[in-house]
Amino acid sequence: YVPPQIRKAQETLDDKKREELGRLKKMVNGLINRLSEPNLSSISGQMEELYMANSRKDMNDTLTDVLMSACVTAVTMPARLLMEHVLLVSILHHNVGIEVGAHFLEAVVKKFDELCKSDAEGKECENLLALIAHLYNFHVVHCLLIFDILKKLVSTFTEKEIELILFVLKNVGFSLRKDDALALKELITEAQRKASTAEKKFQDQTRVRFMLETMLALRNNDMRKIPGYDPEPVERLRKLQRTLIHSSGSGKDTQLRVSLESLLSADRIGRWWIVGSSWSGAPMISDTKSQAQQKLHVGKVSSKIMELARKLRMNTDIRRSIFCVLMTSEDFMDAFEKLLK
Repeated sequence: YVPPQIRKAQETLDDKKREELGRLKKMVNGLINRLSEPNLSSISGQMEELYMANSRKDMNDTLTDVLMSACVTAVTMPARLLMEHVLLVSILHHNVGIEVGAHFLEAVVKKFDELCKSDAEGKECENLLALIAHLYNFHVVHCLLIFDILKKLVSTFTEKEIELILFVLKNVGFSLRKDDALALKELITEAQRKASTAEKKFQDQTRVRFMLETMLALRNNDMRKIPGYDPEPVERLRKLQRTLIHSSGSGKDTQLRVSLESLLSADRIGRWWIVGSSWSGAPMISDTKSQAQQKLHVGKVSSKIMELARKLRMNTDIRRSIFCVLMTSEDFMDAFEKLLK
């Protein structure tokens, strides 16, 4: 039971919060609507200021909502527009914190998985896949996720999936080859096997043949064989990205090395890729038996050593144990064996 006066206070608080979020959404929307390559620097700067002024959760939710409604439509979005939006996310990911990119990535992947299962008629799947591909292009996510998605598409192998595979390979195929050539080779072998078994299933063989030709061109590093392949826009935006990122150590170390399965089951098992993220559902594995095993038998050592450990402020069991092992070992091999135990 909530008393009326407290209930009223809660309601006004909710109204106030709703009003704040509405104002924040309007500001973010205004910035995103004006987003283009020339003014990316000023808009990313204003976004960073908004991140400093508001709570991270509110900003992440608002930014993801605005970007999803701007980029995920039933018609194919222009590649340039998608790239600019993802570039903004990548700059915030490197400058503000990795939870910005992680939050957006999780929303995009979940939506993509949902639409793949529902057999939607529009071009939403292609737009979402383009967002994921460009998140990889701008070093927000590792190639592991792209390979997971490609494997999933190859395992289903219908006409819609073949379209999506071609779309991904055209966008990031050569980057995948550079990052993990062996995984790409395995994927091509699996696709060839699927294509040979599914030949009778498709009336129109040209798409399958075209996909296999594209894959072989990738394997042989032959860019001319892929129609419409133009790496120039991505390269230009990557150069711009390098000028806008503050930290010099950004790049490979801020990439989210997360699999498709981890992203889809994040609500159930937690988000290990975000530092300090809440853990819900599955309990942490803490067995009293294993804890008991961890305690070394410090009772066997002399009281003199224990007194020394106390003087040197070895205040936890594990510290005392390591100290006693180092002080009482005969030689380095003996110390090594005891420490392992």
